[in-house]
Amino acid sequence: MKTISLRLILFFSLIALVSCRQNEAAEKSEIQKTENSIRYAKGLSIYHYDGYSIVKITNPWPNATKDYTYVLQKKDAQIPDSLRQHTVVNVPLKSIVVTSTTHIPSLEMLGVANTLIGFPQLDLISSEKVRERIDAGKIRELGNNQSLNTEVVIDLQPELIVGFGIDNNNPTLDNLQKNGLKIMLNGDWNEQTPLGKAEWIKFFGALYDQDEKAETIFTKIEKDYQKTLEIAQKTTTKPTALAGAIYENQWYLPHGNSWGSIFITDAGGQYLWAESHGTGSLALPFETVLEKAKDADFWIGPAQFTSLKEMTADNPHYAQFKAFQNKNVYSFSTKKGAKGGLIFYELAPNRPDLVLKDMVKIFHPEALPTYQLYFFEQLQ
Repeated sequence: MKTISLRLILFFSLIALVSCRQNEAAEKSEIQKTENSIRYAKGLSIYHYDGYSIVKITNPWPNATKDYTYVLQKKDAQIPDSLRQHTVVNVPLKSIVVTSTTHIPSLEMLGVANTLIGFPQLDLISSEKVRERIDAGKIRELGNNQSLNTEVVIDLQPELIVGFGIDNNNPTLDNLQKNGLKIMLNGDWNEQTPLGKAEWIKFFGALYDQDEKAETIFTKIEKDYQKTLEIAQKTTTKPTALAGAIYENQWYLPHGNSWGSIFITDAGGQYLWAESHGTGSLALPFETVLEKAKDADFWIGPAQFTSLKEMTADNPHYAQFKAFQNKNVYSFSTKKGAKGGLIFYELAPNRPDLVLKDMVKIFHPEALPTYQLYFFEQLQ
């Protein structure tokens, strides 16, 4: 009798073990079965399942060594036990705090700006619709991005805080997380390609269960960008261009593999530092820039300056450049929001199609005869 009981125990134990392993295998299979829906962004991956999504963030800041995984769970959906170790966010969101102006256009384009309840340095926001909510007292001031007012944030109790990192040290976000608030990192700013930055609208689409709408918005931007690119490729000249300006005795300009450099190249221009290797800013002595770019045809994005007079008042040597002498200096610093925030910094990463059209219009005005500059303006 004891032998039979022992055999039964062993039999049922074996059944349970096999069942458990089958469930684990099925769970693993389910997690691996979908394809990443992201095509251009290098630091974002989104995998969709029945009732939930997995969002993976890699390289949220330069040379980051840690990846982040988040689970977005729809109402009443079940998620595998193996995913519960990650931050689980209930979607669609009803309230959110974001920390970069580049996040604002995605909320607005998706029609969910009304869920924004807090932001650091409100004066930086240029969006007219969001400013109306600020003026109505519906969005709270949260101080400085790297030292958020934790008391106000905790009082707001947002369903999610979307932050970003510049390194592996953000004690404010860590503190908020210890107080029970949910944090997701957004690495859109670290993307280097125009369409890679813009594709981060899908990050917010997933947070609001609006994946299809986000895909539709991005696809239109993508098609418009490609159409303008084709127009630029048919031009027969390649005018030379320099960029940037002097700050604290160094001239800062885009590296050859950077976002800004790619726009100039895609627009049919010849960026004079396109061969430099790097994705951030290049710092050079004034003499080096003058030697190479004195005869450049165009000067794009001369820092914060809004007039030629303002430029020479800051540094008379700017007048030595042919682009300055010919008034071929174009800046985005003249277009500002109600409180002085630059529209370019907020909207351009989300709308590379408009940036590219601006560049083509500057370098090859005949290619887009009826187009009016959106972000840039010729300095007078």
